[in-house]
Amino acid sequence: MAGSLSLQSRLVSSFIGGDRFLHSTQHPLHHLFRFSPGRKHVRMQLPKNLSGLTNLLFNRNLDQVSTNERKRLRPGKVSPPRPVPSHIQRPPYVNSRKPPGIASGPEVHDEDGIECMRASGRLAAQVLEYAGTLVKPGMKTDEIDEAVHQMIIDNGAYPSPLGYGGFPKSVCTSVNECICHGIPDSRPLEDGDIINIDVTVYLNGYHGDTSATFFCGEVNDEAKKLVQVTKECLDKAISICGPGVEYKKIGRTIQDHADKHKFGVVRQFVGHGVGRVFHADPVILHSRNNDKGHMILNQTFTIEPMLTIGSYNPIMWDDDWTVVTEDGSLSAQFEHTLLISKDGAEILTQC
Repeated sequence: MAGSLSLQSRLVSSFIGGDRFLHSTQHPLHHLFRFSPGRKHVRMQLPKNLSGLTNLLFNRNLDQVSTNERKRLRPGKVSPPRPVPSHIQRPPYVNSRKPPGIASGPEVHDEDGIECMRASGRLAAQVLEYAGTLVKPGMKTDEIDEAVHQMIIDNGAYPSPLGYGGFPKSVCTSVNECICHGIPDSRPLEDGDIINIDVTVYLNGYHGDTSATFFCGEVNDEAKKLVQVTKECLDKAISICGPGVEYKKIGRTIQDHADKHKFGVVRQFVGHGVGRVFHADPVILHSRNNDKGHMILNQTFTIEPMLTIGSYNPIMWDDDWTVVTEDGSLSAQFEHTLLISKDGAEILTQC
């Protein structure tokens, strides 16, 4: 890791380099975050009228958050990256360990581009659906990565996470308190776990990006409610999308529903434009904000809220990718790639 700014920029998004935040006049990074290098700990600065309420509701002490004797996650053994046949088209960032950041300008498509986005989104959804069937006690997340990788390349696509900024695997598997960017490894899933599987495919020059949280065996009611409400947050946010709608309405919709159920909303990771590039404008904040900008016809972007039972503050592991809640409380996430249409929003990442 190069230093604190490098870590902060990595934490800005869900698989985003973060250059927009480093250079944006709207969001100077040092105004948004407090960073403690010794703990790899990032906190987002909030207006006083919001921070007091959110801290009261969500930043509970560790002894106030029930883990039902669940053991904290620990890194497992990570296998080597899996090979991709040479005939499969690769994104431009492959073989560079530097994240390319967010491309300037929205992803807006003509009819051919829309059909390509539908194809990549459909494949991503099919891969995610298959990956979900593999979730069971004893299954290693590395085995899920192996199956996902094989299905993607069998369909002539490239697994977008592989090689993005040095990410070593083909899918993200985020278990229990892992907020996002979990690296598949040798840890077997256990009865009662929840796991987010985040799939992105690069097909015919276009990325399709989606994720869902799955139950492993018998899951307790608290975890079930967290997952249900997180999915509801995504659905409600999608329902308000359409040409001319302000992006900030997404964050307000998500946080209003999360607040109702007393769940935290992770602020440091965001949705993004997606299409010919993995990450583009706009940055989609999942909490209340005053960002300017509105949705455009034929534009594609993701919404991917992450909710927590306890603290929404993230801590990064030494692998420079895996991000967990500071108090070990559960986190859940759902994500879709959307196309803004004249009638609202078309979900591209569904079977």
